[in-house]
Amino acid sequence: MGHPRKARKKYDTPPHPWNAERIKSENKLMVKYGLKNKKEIWKADTLVRKYSRDARYLLGFSSDQVEEERNELIGHLTRQGFLGENSQLEDILNLTVENVLRRRLQTVVHQRGLARTAKEARMFVVHGHIAMSGKKIDSPSYVVKRGEEDFIDYYSPAIAKQIQEYNAGKQGSPANTGDIEKPLDNTNAKNSKNGRNPKNSGNPKNN
Repeated sequence: MGHPRKARKKYDTPPHPWNAERIKSENKLMVKYGLKNKKEIWKADTLVRKYSRDARYLLGFSSDQVEEERNELIGHLTRQGFLGENSQLEDILNLTVENVLRRRLQTVVHQRGLARTAKEARMFVVHGHIAMSGKKIDSPSYVVKRGEEDFIDYYSPAIAKQIQEYNAGKQGSPANTGDIEKPLDNTNAKNSKNGRNPKNSGNPKNN
């Protein structure tokens, strides 16, 4: 049962933590989907294995015995967007981690063009700049259900205008930053104002 005040772990860690191929694939997923850490991958992997386990269990019975449970499971995954329309129970066994990661709010925001990168999409969500049907959602891991994609937008027109102006400024910024004049150091500016040379501001030397 566990301690009532301590949340139970929602994911299973890999059985072999130093597997080189798994580490490479996880690093690619982190870059592709702008994930914060690998726990988010492990949560998705745990979810996929849970659905696959349920599907294998139901496949062991005749269709008449578990018809309601089959339709329930397939309907749930279809509403979540993990499966397509008219999917069968066998299609659940083909689910991958990316099927889950594609339905994250962070990924959908990036795909809809509301952010330039996946990491920027995560920042917009966490800072409260993204809403669904006018309701603010600040969880990047929120699973966007089928049909909810069209209701995702910026939280307010003012935020949308600020983000557009920011992106326009980033695109119009000069490529060569070396041509930009650096501000004068505060100490040098003060010495120049007083008519003193900052290089000779130390103790005077005897000639």
